[in-house]
Amino acid sequence: MAGSVAAVLGQVGLPMSVAELAAQPWDVIVVGGGHNGLTAAAYLARAGKRTLVLERRERLGGACTLERPFADPAYLISPCAYLVGLLHPLVIEELGLARRGYRVFTCDPSQWSPFLDGTSFTDWKNPRRTAESVRGLSPRDVDGYVAYQDVYQRIRDRLRSHDPAEDTWVGDAPDRDRLESLLAGDPEALEVVLELSVAELVERHVVDERLRAALHGAGVIGTWAGPRDPGTAGVRLMHNMGLLDGWGYVEGGMGRVSFALADAAREAGAVLACGVPVARIEPTTGVLLDDGTLVRSSTIVSNADPHRTLALVGTDVAPTAWRARVEGWDVRSPVLKLNCGLVRLPRFPAAPAGAEGDHVYRSMVVLSTGIDDTQAAFESAGRGEPAPDWCELYFQTAHDPTVAPAGRHTMSVFAQYAPYHLAHGDWDSRRREIAERLLRRIALWAPDVAECVEQWELLGPPDVEARIGLSGGHIFQGSCLPKQMWDRRFPSRTPIQGLYLCGAATHPGGSVIGINGRNAAMAVLADLTDRRPAVAQSPPGV
Repeated sequence: MAGSVAAVLGQVGLPMSVAELAAQPWDVIVVGGGHNGLTAAAYLARAGKRTLVLERRERLGGACTLERPFADPAYLISPCAYLVGLLHPLVIEELGLARRGYRVFTCDPSQWSPFLDGTSFTDWKNPRRTAESVRGLSPRDVDGYVAYQDVYQRIRDRLRSHDPAEDTWVGDAPDRDRLESLLAGDPEALEVVLELSVAELVERHVVDERLRAALHGAGVIGTWAGPRDPGTAGVRLMHNMGLLDGWGYVEGGMGRVSFALADAAREAGAVLACGVPVARIEPTTGVLLDDGTLVRSSTIVSNADPHRTLALVGTDVAPTAWRARVEGWDVRSPVLKLNCGLVRLPRFPAAPAGAEGDHVYRSMVVLSTGIDDTQAAFESAGRGEPAPDWCELYFQTAHDPTVAPAGRHTMSVFAQYAPYHLAHGDWDSRRREIAERLLRRIALWAPDVAECVEQWELLGPPDVEARIGLSGGHIFQGSCLPKQMWDRRFPSRTPIQGLYLCGAATHPGGSVIGINGRNAAMAVLADLTDRRPAVAQSPPGV
């Protein structure tokens, strides 16, 4: 799209000099140009607020962006966010993302898991086909598998709705009493939301160890916990709560979500500025830039995580209770990201032969040798040793060849577990060793995978922190275990006058959702209306 943010891969530069930015009267400054910050900016600008977005990097999108890390610039890599499945339909519709180039290839099957004995499990969008896949492995587990999936369906039906007034993700989070009321009469559902381990839930419903291996992983995604640890069933719930038609690949790469949001914000009148690091937030006054320039605004919306926001505000300014809550916020990340350029797709011996097996590349390929092995990997990481023994593989080019050179492919690997601090050596000295270990692990199911890789980059937690600015390298701005979810997640409003949060640490949680930014914008607009009723207004069409 000519003139769009996508055309420059989010590198919008400075719209005017820093001195000119500082001379403008701003109603709201958004610190950070990740997808939630851009969402908030779009809604605020649509409501007539003079809105400025300041991004320290040269590229918009945060963890949801596009980069060219390899020698061949035809490789377009989504370095951190790989799939979309939780993006809120309100944000898609109200900000017109479809007409701004947002298109999705839905995964069908959504998951394919090969096993070392040559069998496999396929989770199709058609439940009957999935039941047949389960029956082929373990006929006695068909009913249990259906019951396992039904738990999550029941919860989603009670907590999510296309009606914003009934959707628990829109606005303030429900507290524990409200959750109990919404889930009344379904004790298993409440267990899943608040306390159960994913291992216990899986083992309650299916007995075949291969199925257990295939089903438990979504309970530990991005989580410093093993599958036998309490609350991990709720992590799996987080990733099963979307209102979209399943998980899928965004055409052109995940950054196109952020770039479409940026276009919506800019079209509404927001000003987007890249390469402008903020050194300090001065509540009710504005932000101080790295070069000492003060840009004034009485309202600041921080897309930074709570740890970074506190550092920008200063512990001397933050109320004691809020400071303590931020300092106790768990941002330990267990995630490795391996992004690869491939000369060809790897071969999986467990896949059907010929074209019939092409569906495996269109799915999320989930690799695991079992619940206990995943738990042991987590415990190894706790001792400072990387153990990337559970992983998911994503082949965007199976749907969308535009992100690679002609005849080439991409493979993105999301793996666990890897500690921020290594017991021996450091990430720079051990990067190749850890990448090779991960590839050897994948080779258990795809023996030729290393031969296929011509370019690669490996991002451990310190790399994600340094590159994206996420404390601890945590892709969700903090754990999504129950102790940090629902009313235990941060609200948009902070106790500091004029300061709001809009990032993934706010309700409803991490992933590419966008409603966090919308929630923050609605809070700002409500508060500005209370203070200045003659000026503030609701966004058109909202």
